[in-house]
Amino acid sequence: MSEAQKKSLFERFEEVWRALKSHFLRPRKKLRPIEDLDALADFIEGRSSLVSQTSLYGYIKTRAGTRFPELFQNDLFLESINIAKWHVWCACVSDLAVYTGRLLYETHPHSEELRQLMRFVVVGIADRVGVPDDAGRDFPDAISQMINRIECAPFSELDDLETIFQLSGDALVHWSPIVDELKVLDEEIVRNSIRFRWQEPRRDLRKLLDVQSTVADWAKGAKQSRQLADSAHTGG
Repeated sequence: MSEAQKKSLFERFEEVWRALKSHFLRPRKKLRPIEDLDALADFIEGRSSLVSQTSLYGYIKTRAGTRFPELFQNDLFLESINIAKWHVWCACVSDLAVYTGRLLYETHPHSEELRQLMRFVVVGIADRVGVPDDAGRDFPDAISQMINRIECAPFSELDDLETIFQLSGDALVHWSPIVDELKVLDEEIVRNSIRFRWQEPRRDLRKLLDVQSTVADWAKGAKQSRQLADSAHTGG
């Protein structure tokens, strides 16, 4: 490879890496109590981005070794990794949202209300993201499945962390742009790696989540929505 080619490759890698960091490696904000729905959505979205990014790119970099920068010269690889990053992120949001619902249930055991609350949160996160151009044609289905999972979540029965966080491991194995023969060999290690990365977000959520305030914020918003609907219905 000529010096000019090496420079072009390096510049392309740097450009892609800056783009990845701008979305996934946002500066960690100082931890603050989660007392309303906006703060809860920020936490779920941010931690899901961090877990998905470190898991996906960590796996690819481990497999590629010193060839990792060269992969960014391959347009097909870039397309695959962009699709993978969004699907793994979506699965992470889904898992963390279900875990949050279960955590809320421990103090506020009202499943249907919590399903509505968590649906509001994940729909808000999905609306922020929209459908990115590089997410692939299956991404809207992944968003729909995420919302449907929350709508049907049996929070009173979810005691097994393995079950709650199953989807993110499935997505990491399925969508990572690694040949299937290697995925078979790597699957247990890959799943263990993302399980490990969920430990800190779970600890922080338990520490920061103010269940009473968050539920009260939801109830206040729901009441206002009902009042607006009643006013529109009566013409007042």
